[in-house]
Amino acid sequence: MRHNGGGNIDSWILGKLLRKAWFYWQPRVGKPYWNMQYAFRGHMVLLCDERTGSDGEAFAEGFRRLGLGKLVGTRIWGGEIWLTSSNVLSDRGIATAAEFGVYGADGKWLIEGHGVDPDIVVDNLPSATFNGKDAQLEAAVSYLKGMIKEQPNGVPPAPAYPDKSFTHAGSARNAGDAR
Repeated sequence: MRHNGGGNIDSWILGKLLRKAWFYWQPRVGKPYWNMQYAFRGHMVLLCDERTGSDGEAFAEGFRRLGLGKLVGTRIWGGEIWLTSSNVLSDRGIATAAEFGVYGADGKWLIEGHGVDPDIVVDNLPSATFNGKDAQLEAAVSYLKGMIKEQPNGVPPAPAYPDKSFTHAGSARNAGDAR
């Protein structure tokens, strides 16, 4: 989300990231794989900075509140107020103005005026960035490596195949039982 100036796709992308595997297919030959096609089963982080604004802010706050992962970077812009293009002028131009504040299920206003604080604060210093360094990305990769080591997300092993053999009273195997 770094440098994301906005748009209106946060709910679409968050919806895709919320996909969770809840069962696994075991083919007769090969390794098992999960349902919820395209569900990402790994650990995630979100990079954000002071230039993350508008829908980027909504995405960052949603990413955290939905428990998708940690935010890494610097505090985001803090101007999260939605607007519409319904303020049509007499010359068919549009005057946009802040129209919709956002608040959470806890009844508290979100984002506007302060922004979203990252879980892991890392600033990219201009001189280091100029020289090709990205401290935020490096911190994110380091965090993810630690998470993978602490909480590996392997595919659970398939259970033993069930016994689905069938017998009935008229078979030779059960002839003595049928009398």
